[in-house]
Amino acid sequence: MEVFLTPKQEQLINQLIASGLANSKSDAIAKGLRLLKDRYFVSQMRLAELQKEIDIGIEQLERRKKVDSETAINKLKQDIINRSQQ
Repeated sequence: MEVFLTPKQEQLINQLIASGLANSKSDAIAKGLRLLKDRYFVSQMRLAELQKEIDIGIEQLERRKKVDSETAINKLKQDIINRSQQ
């Protein structure tokens, strides 16, 4: 496969090689693709978790199980803190 890079992309790859973060142009691109794949899978897992939480919320609403706003806000804050630490 032939890949065309912009001068800035070529410069970045050369910097990665010079710094020792990559051994070659192919290695730099492969590592970048791995990071992109990992980021994609993490975002898909987070999306699935959020969908699960939404489904639980909908189910609770349908069963009329309610939570007071203070409890809900505290739980949301804790969830945000937990996710930011992952």
